[in-house]
Amino acid sequence: MSYIKRAREVFDVELAAIKSVRGRLNHSFDQAVDLVVSALRKRQKLVVVGVGKSGNIGRKIAATFTSTGAPAVLLDSVDALHGDLGILNDGDVVLALSYSGETDELVNLLPAIKRFTVKIVSITSSAKSTLGKFSEVVLNVKVSKEACPFNMAPTASTTASLVMGDALAMAVLDARGFKKSDFAKLHPSGAIGRALLLKVADIMRSGSRNPVALQTQSVREALLVMGKAKSGSISIVNKNGKLTGVFTDGDLRRHLAKDNSVLEQALSKVMTHKPTSIREEALAAEVIQIFNQRNIDDIVVVNAKREPVGLVDSQDLPKLKAL
Repeated sequence: MSYIKRAREVFDVELAAIKSVRGRLNHSFDQAVDLVVSALRKRQKLVVVGVGKSGNIGRKIAATFTSTGAPAVLLDSVDALHGDLGILNDGDVVLALSYSGETDELVNLLPAIKRFTVKIVSITSSAKSTLGKFSEVVLNVKVSKEACPFNMAPTASTTASLVMGDALAMAVLDARGFKKSDFAKLHPSGAIGRALLLKVADIMRSGSRNPVALQTQSVREALLVMGKAKSGSISIVNKNGKLTGVFTDGDLRRHLAKDNSVLEQALSKVMTHKPTSIREEALAAEVIQIFNQRNIDDIVVVNAKREPVGLVDSQDLPKLKAL
């Protein structure tokens, strides 16, 4: 028996819910972003509150904010009334999740939260709910139905809340000017961190593995240098040592098909001018983007003086992607 039909029905219900919530986005979302960004600029934090399934969604949202440079903590609604409210400081922003907006544990906590000078942004289905009335900003995530056949188990509603939280986190990221290099600092371990922290200088072929020839030299001479470096390309420089072109084994095959005398020609006549290059201090992850965007096998690495100091070969790409 296959349950794929049922799975597709769940997908359809949840996709429809997300589209519906997306269509209701308005100025309240901008207000929420502004409140969070303003607090973060003052070295304050985001305190996420939720109960049950909303608490589980809140934990993930808090983790997303924190991993993108916006300090966020999860406050358990029950424990908050027994001392954990001490995590809250004046100036913080509270992100409260409750689909009904009437969850007892959260409603009981709201008066205590309001004793602090904080702003509350709620993710709920009703601005008229108790939570909505206590909030400065309401992000409406009302859905027409749950994916549960009894319309009881939180499914579409929790998905909508999660997406709203993700949207808020990404908008805050943009507003704060958070960069890829900032992301790398917060993820020093694992695949993300290794790929983002590595510089091009860490992965390039250098020294004897970086073939370089003067543009006045012949193709034959260049091939000897390429062979010693075991490379499929060679960087071409002028008399001042600055990069002027590149010559590859593919170029050789194309020229040989037209002219057998190519081996004796000067590199300046057969090289590819203005080759793709990258600075040695650039992030290694940028190399992947270049290879994905352009049909080339090698990228020349240059320093500030535009001197070729290294080479990244496409054969090294699987190793880089595995980092």
